[in-house]
Amino acid sequence: MSKTIINTPNAPAPIGPYNQAVLVNNTLYISGQIAINPQTNELLTGDAGVEAHQCMRNLEAILHQAGMNFTHVAKTTIFLSDMNFFARVNEVYGSYFAAGYPARETVAVKGLPKGVNVEISMIACLSAS
Repeated sequence: MSKTIINTPNAPAPIGPYNQAVLVNNTLYISGQIAINPQTNELLTGDAGVEAHQCMRNLEAILHQAGMNFTHVAKTTIFLSDMNFFARVNEVYGSYFAAGYPARETVAVKGLPKGVNVEISMIACLSAS
């Protein structure tokens, strides 16, 4: 097994004992991303669509650091603080993918880190494109 830690300054630094992502052989496991702008360290909250865009930009930066892009994504998980945000987040999320969407689940949870409304994690594979 080959295991490589992936971190980039173009995504927020972890806020706990974990890494942005871990590459195991050809599979990249990306930790959940919230709406922190890595350039300003500002937390964007209040609008689920704005949060979703920032989450996706953070995920894209991590994918890029690993030599991947959204075409390599096989599975995502979206956590929402309220299912009323589903339609808006789904619209934003979908704009980052072309045909051949990854598998996904979306769940509402009682609370998310730092009081955000959206958190998204991904699994990507080099052989998925």
